[in-house]
Amino acid sequence: MYSTKVRILNSQLGILQKQSVRSAAVSSTSIKVEDATVPLKSLKDIPGPPSLPFIGPLHNFLPGGMFYNVKGIELNKKLYEMYGPIVRLDSMLGTDLIIALYDADGAAQILRGQNWMPIRPGFPSLEYYRKNYKHKNEESSKPTGLLTDHLEPWKEFRSAMNPVMMQPKTIRLYANAIDQVAQDMISRMKSTRDENNMLRGKFDIEMNLWALESIAVVALGTRLNCFDPNLAEDSPARRLIQRVNDFFNCVEALDYKPTLFKFTRTSRLKKAIKTYEDLENILEYFIQEAMEQLKKNKGISNDEKGVLEKLLEINEEFAYIMAADMLFAGVDTTTNTMLGALYLLAINPDKQQKLREEVMSKSDKKPYLRACIKESMRLMPIAPGNFRKTTKDFNILGYHIPKDTHILFVHQEMSLNEDYFPRASEFIPERWIVDKDDPLYHGNAHPFAFSPFGFGVRMCIGRRIAELEVETLLARIVENFKVEWFGPPANVVQSALNYVRGPYNYVLKDV
Repeated sequence: MYSTKVRILNSQLGILQKQSVRSAAVSSTSIKVEDATVPLKSLKDIPGPPSLPFIGPLHNFLPGGMFYNVKGIELNKKLYEMYGPIVRLDSMLGTDLIIALYDADGAAQILRGQNWMPIRPGFPSLEYYRKNYKHKNEESSKPTGLLTDHLEPWKEFRSAMNPVMMQPKTIRLYANAIDQVAQDMISRMKSTRDENNMLRGKFDIEMNLWALESIAVVALGTRLNCFDPNLAEDSPARRLIQRVNDFFNCVEALDYKPTLFKFTRTSRLKKAIKTYEDLENILEYFIQEAMEQLKKNKGISNDEKGVLEKLLEINEEFAYIMAADMLFAGVDTTTNTMLGALYLLAINPDKQQKLREEVMSKSDKKPYLRACIKESMRLMPIAPGNFRKTTKDFNILGYHIPKDTHILFVHQEMSLNEDYFPRASEFIPERWIVDKDDPLYHGNAHPFAFSPFGFGVRMCIGRRIAELEVETLLARIVENFKVEWFGPPANVVQSALNYVRGPYNYVLKDV
């Protein structure tokens, strides 16, 4: 599957006869390579950066190390180039051992082979706050949310939320309200442009305001007035946006980097707890306001009940947690998805014009719009991949992966691999809508190479909401503006999420 040109850092790491091993069956305790039976290799045999006692591979990332100043997206790419489709990253000062998997067949084997309660790690510090700090004197079975619960508590929570959150009929109730938010955003963009047709404010903050206003319509059933030109810097809406950004910074520092917070309450953990408390208090303010509004509006028919009201009827505690998680999880993620899509359309004006023609036709069906969004998520995903903690043993690429191993499926690199997507580095929305006999047809790619919303029962519960928001605003923008970009390529920085950072050289000219 993979090119033999992939470089290997150390030929003695045991990746012998690599291509034969990859194509061999790995469902038993041994694999067959050219008529010779070779036992499966252990977890320790998986190639990766060399490790030292206690600090693991940390020295490789310090001054003088081979990965010093190599960060995020470039690090993922370099690990693949040096070690191949499966890489071991040993524990570093409190972090878990992680197996980075760049092979779609291996990803499919694990994701399809998990039970009905797959474990998705990723927010240990938030889990500590919700379970150990906040509820230290309460029963351990108390629900904490989809981000931090696992196994039976997670299953109970998700099963209660799915009938509301995953129903297209429920989400379609908000189509007009979300479109009104989009139109208000267009008016704001037109009124805040300077003489160069660029927004006077920070482009990412403007998109944050739109994302928060949109998700609030669904999560709370109300508008937050984020577009108020007199919105103060210390207003609840702006404070929430700042705290969401602070949250992901804390996650990056505590959950994805070497840390001792699992052994002692470090200063970083104390700062994170303060951030999580502030975020929770702001969310509580918005939810209480929405619940008071619901009490005033009793008597609405069942078909017109919104998400929050339906969730409250199921379980009030669950409803509160779900609404809070929707508000903070739906801001930075949707914002950066939109920033990526706008950038790619700006540097591909022919694709933008094709999209504009579809939008201006006023057809109810907009396949090219959805194709543009899918293609932007393939090239500029919001996250580098998906996490799992294995619930049983697996045999992957000739290696034995034991139960309770942390796996990172590096979908970002898989999506850019020519073995999966022809002309992988190019922005070609047509690949998602062409006929099956076209070489670019997306169905020829491995179904597990591209996974922007996760897989299976742990698929993103807010997927339908996010898609509706992005589709609605993107259509309104290309209908009203010719989007251009000048200067160097967009600066994408990988932390807990993939952030499109400034300078934001978008130019918005009237159509």
